[in-house]
Amino acid sequence: MEHFDGGIPRTVKIVEVGPRDGLQNEKKLVPANVKIALIERLANAGLAAIEATAFVSPKWVPQMADNADVLRGIVRKPGVRYAALTPNMKGYEAARNGGADEVAIFAAASEAFSQRNINCSIAESLARFEPVLAAAQADGVPVRGYVSCVVGCPYDGNVPIENVASVAGALIEMGCYEVSLGDTIGVGTPVKVQRMLQQVARRVPMEKLAGHFHDTYGMAIANVHASLQLGMAAFDSSVAGLGGCPYAQGASGNVATEDVIYLLDALGVETGVDMAPLLAAGQFISSYLGRPAASKVARALRSSTAS
Repeated sequence: MEHFDGGIPRTVKIVEVGPRDGLQNEKKLVPANVKIALIERLANAGLAAIEATAFVSPKWVPQMADNADVLRGIVRKPGVRYAALTPNMKGYEAARNGGADEVAIFAAASEAFSQRNINCSIAESLARFEPVLAAAQADGVPVRGYVSCVVGCPYDGNVPIENVASVAGALIEMGCYEVSLGDTIGVGTPVKVQRMLQQVARRVPMEKLAGHFHDTYGMAIANVHASLQLGMAAFDSSVAGLGGCPYAQGASGNVATEDVIYLLDALGVETGVDMAPLLAAGQFISSYLGRPAASKVARALRSSTAS
């Protein structure tokens, strides 16, 4: 991987999580045709990795009940990978039948969060994923891992960095090609994030790590920049800043894709993403939801073109 002076990568992969992580907590059900239109707009903006849906219980996540319809309905763009979140073998098999190009599994670095979120211990959650990884390897399906609460937990407070490194390392050893480190409640700061990454990178190479930052305290874009300085070259983001954390009062959701692209463009980092169609995609879903985009860049650029 080539880097600029100071360690910042020359190219960065953006994983667009808006259609899944961004929409999953919306109270208003978004129909499959709107999700499909959003995903196609994102692909046309140059996003080559899109988390399209999740194969989870509709009882717990009703917004994702149309998962198969969404995956089958997309007019797929060559070179784009359409991923699905899968918590278990049942979800994996459904995702494969639906045509997912890759799947994602999720664990936590906090025992309390693991128990509250997926009703089992960290060790139990990892054991559940073993058959998924084995089946995916046999099928030639890439698997991406997520680790939640890498900086702080709404129940346990500060999370020991060794927990993060241990879970991330376990996911890589099980067969994940990459692990996304999630600041689930957005309490990270650049110093905390860099300290965490430096220790985790002793267990998992930086080229196999990605950043997933929430903007609860307005630190997400600063944390992206801090991670870039250590050589991180993959980030999750959500168009229009879609999403929120149900465990943090006033949580602002995922870092906005528009804001990340604006930063990377200013740094001369290549992403393959075109801002104009990205802004249009964000405006499309924001209009449907009946509220302005959470992205500061989207708001500023929209205001400047209107004046």
